[in-house]
This record gives sequence, structure tokens and C-alpha cells, in this order.
Amino acid sequence: MAPPRKPVLPKPLPGGFILIDTDKKKWRLGKIIGQGGFGLIYLASKDIDRPVGTDTDFVIKVEYQENGSLFSELKFYQRAAKPESMQKWKRSKKLDFLGIPTYWGSGIAEYNNLRYRFMVMDRLGSDLQKACESSGGQLKKTTVLQLGQRLVDILEYIHENEYVHADIKAANLMLGYRDPEQVYLADYGLSYRYCPDGVHKEYKENPKKGHNGTIEYTSIDAHKGLSASRRGDLQILGFCLLHWLCGSLPWDDVLKNPTQVQEAKTRLMDNLPHSVQQLSVSGASTDEVAKFLLYVNKLGYQEKPDYQYLKNLWGSAVRGGLDLSKPQGAAGESPTKDPRAKEKAQAYSKMTTPGFVRQIMKV
Repeated sequence: MAPPRKPVLPKPLPGGFILIDTDKKKWRLGKIIGQGGFGLIYLASKDIDRPVGTDTDFVIKVEYQENGSLFSELKFYQRAAKPESMQKWKRSKKLDFLGIPTYWGSGIAEYNNLRYRFMVMDRLGSDLQKACESSGGQLKKTTVLQLGQRLVDILEYIHENEYVHADIKAANLMLGYRDPEQVYLADYGLSYRYCPDGVHKEYKENPKKGHNGTIEYTSIDAHKGLSASRRGDLQILGFCLLHWLCGSLPWDDVLKNPTQVQEAKTRLMDNLPHSVQQLSVSGASTDEVAKFLLYVNKLGYQEKPDYQYLKNLWGSAVRGGLDLSKPQGAAGESPTKDPRAKEKAQAYSKMTTPGFVRQIMKV
């Protein structure tokens, strides 16, 4: 019996099931702790002779063999994120930490005539989305800048290894299981090899593939149906930083209409830095995010970013521990209920009128 053709959650494997990866290492499955579009996530252990403890350091992602998401993620790790490659990179860049989860093995398993693909990974903690929700939709400016620098470090590494992530968002940022000060960029199911064998994909708009990705943050290139690129990753990151800092985005009210979202993003990028500076809230300046997006806006589709310049934008604010507590003066409500939302929307609307654009062109 073949598994379903459409991506669906696989039938669970029994507790204690033993998986053997391609290097002949054995792994024991524990309980299911999560699920995604690709399949199920189990606790796992190298110790196959006893039940998997709740404090294990490993998880195993499992999907039907014919599904594609986990296969894409697996290829990313095998090509671009081998542990020895990341260690060499950290030494060359003098980094103490690089937030890419460690890949420990993978393989194919069969149970009840169904074939499963699996991948063994580091166990991670809670995601940043939960932290954002508990802090009223906003993060402190220092925290946002810290996250920006850490993510630029991660993106520089994966970009230098011919890949882009293409789906940066709070739900894909995970805190360390043992050390919540560490932040990992996870879920490489949508990762894309933008530069295979050193040859960058050509600029080619394809409306049939438009608007791919998470609608709030996806790049303008993706809205146009272009293949993912380095500048696209950085633009997605810029939209995330803006959201975390302000608690909302100017296109929140039109998310069900991808074309309107694309138009709103284009207006924001066309009117930088003023468009972003107008969105400052709670006394937290958005100047650094405006400069970040202004740099990204000037990047060519195939151009290599100056990652050091981008990291320098954050200045000394990135030092110290990661503080995920609620910003002082934050509304403590969801972004859609933010009492500043109407004021910000009015300012943004004014800023995109022809008169305002002519005014800033004279500055």
C-alpha cells in the first residue's frame, strides 16, 4: 500500500519504534511533541534499550517518503549545513555560536507497508512567536536589534553555501532547549538553492508562482514570482524586524489580498526611510530598521550583500542577554487591537499621497 500522494500527516509510528539511519546509527522514538505541514516530530534517543526520557536532546521529524518538505530540508543540511562546515565557518568568523540546528542523521523506515522518511535533529525550545504573543505583539528595541544581528550571521552562512531560507518569521525562530539565550533559525522546508554550482538564478518574473511564502513577510520579489534570492531573504528579515518592533505592519488589514499586500510593501520600500520612520511607537525609534531596508532596496537581484555593514547598523545595542519581556508602554494587546494602529495607518496613508512624495523628494 503506497502512502497518499498529497502531503498529509503520516500515521503515527508506535512508541519505542527503532529507526536506523544511513550511517547505521539506531534511534528510539519517544512521544510526539509537535507537527507541521511535513509530518510529525518525536522525542528521540540514542539509547535504544530504555524509554525515551522527557529531557532528551534529540528529536526526529517523520513524514511519508513521497512528501517533499522534509526532503528539501534534508538536502539543505546535507549540502550546506554539515556540522564540520559550520564549525570551520565559526572559527573563520570568530563566532561563538551560529544558530542553525544540528543535523544528526536521516533515513527511510517502513511500518505496516508504509514508507517514512525521517531526520534526526537537535531538540529546540519554544519559538519566538509565543514570546511575541506574551509580550503584546512587540519586543524591546534592543532585543529586535540583537535578533537582527544574529539572523544576519545565519543568513551570511547559508547564503555563502548557495542557499536562501525564504521563510524567516517568528514561528521559525526557536530558543535553545538547554540555553534559551540561544536563537536558532529552523525549518528549511522552503529553503532554495539560489546559486547552484556558483551560478545565480536569472531574473525572471513568473506571475503563476507569485505571492509564495508567508504573506506578511514574503519579499516583493516573491510576490512577482521571482526565484528566491539573498536580497529577498534580507527584505523578509527587515519586515520581521519592523513587525517585532512596532507590533503591526501597514498591510495587516489586507492580508487576504496578496496583490494589495504587494502594493503596500512597494509603497513602503519606495518611500524609505520616511515610510518606516513614521511607524515608530512607544518611544522606540525605527531608524536602524529603516536604514537596513534602505540598503536592501538598493541591492541588485544577484548582488552579494555587505553583511558586515548590516551588522554594524545595530551598533552596541546588541550586547547583553536576550530580553523577551514586554516593552515598557506596550499595549499588551494583539496588534489588531493596538490603540496606535489607527494613528499609524493614517500617517502611512498620508505618507503615500503624491503631495507627500513630492515634499520628501525636495529634502
